[in-house]
Amino acid sequence: MYVIVAGGGKIGFNLTKTLLDGGQEVLLIEKDPRKSRWLEDRLGQVVLRGDATEVATLEAAGAKRADVVAAVTGFDEDNIMICRLAQKVFGVNRVIGRVNNPQNEDAFRLLGINNIINSTLLIYRLVLQEVDACGLIPLLTLKGGEVEFLETVLTPESPAAHVAVKDLVLPEQCLLMAILRQEDLIFPRGDVVLLPGDQVIAAARAEEVEALRVALLGSA
Repeated sequence: MYVIVAGGGKIGFNLTKTLLDGGQEVLLIEKDPRKSRWLEDRLGQVVLRGDATEVATLEAAGAKRADVVAAVTGFDEDNIMICRLAQKVFGVNRVIGRVNNPQNEDAFRLLGINNIINSTLLIYRLVLQEVDACGLIPLLTLKGGEVEFLETVLTPESPAAHVAVKDLVLPEQCLLMAILRQEDLIFPRGDVVLLPGDQVIAAARAEEVEALRVALLGSA
């Protein structure tokens, strides 16, 4: 998989490093010369100095063959422009945009950028303890909010605790994506047994989130 990351701040740097550690092909674009030099010293040849809001820069980055373009700069207008260029000029199917100002989320969606990361809104929900009300932490929404990625931690009382993945009764439009058990990442194949304390990441259609919560955590 070839991923282009636009924006060399903390998010862009750590995302690039994580993808490289996972064996993916990555190119990081950063327009600030001083920051680019800093990134080059730490990441090497995977850093391209340039403005990702310009067609020429994306073309030089090989956007035509990119599987994913992630625009994670600190400026929403730049992230929108990068995603739109990737979609319309280079035909990239998967674009991910970082939303810095929650008020701009609708603008992203109206322009067809449905894979968005709105960390401000997530923190806001945590502060208001909305997460505690349902037991599921929202991580990411796709397809204009139709699909949600969620995280939860199983308790000893969870109906899913001590149950093999193959025996779980989940809503039809839900899927377990990963299990984090202490320092281990476990892929939830059939014979894997869920345990109390497991951090479970799942994907679900929006209308089935509540049913997923009941399946994993039980009735309120």
